[in-house]
Amino acid sequence: MTQKGFGFGLGKMKELAEAFKKAQQVQEGAKKLQEELEQMEIGGESSGGSVKVFLSGNQEPLRVEISADAYNQGADTLAELVTAAMRDAYEKSTATMRSRMEDLTSGLDLPL
Repeated sequence: MTQKGFGFGLGKMKELAEAFKKAQQVQEGAKKLQEELEQMEIGGESSGGSVKVFLSGNQEPLRVEISADAYNQGADTLAELVTAAMRDAYEKSTATMRSRMEDLTSGLDLPL
């Protein structure tokens, strides 16, 4: 009769150690990625660049640039142009963040 123990042999311990190692790598990578995203400047624009909005990689507003032509189009049109530029910058920023997170976690075989 062989003794089975608790069913948690050396193979399982090695898998567990590898899982902890991967988790630590992801945590370190996530911290570095957060710092990189904070330093990024991602621009969005509308009307051929007459209005530009700049966000960080974390969607923090950084600045807005408005051309004289856009300014002279009146308040309602200017508001629409700024909103369109903000939307463009937001979409680019979130796409960048998503892509960088996918790069960070690729090959880790994480459960969904």
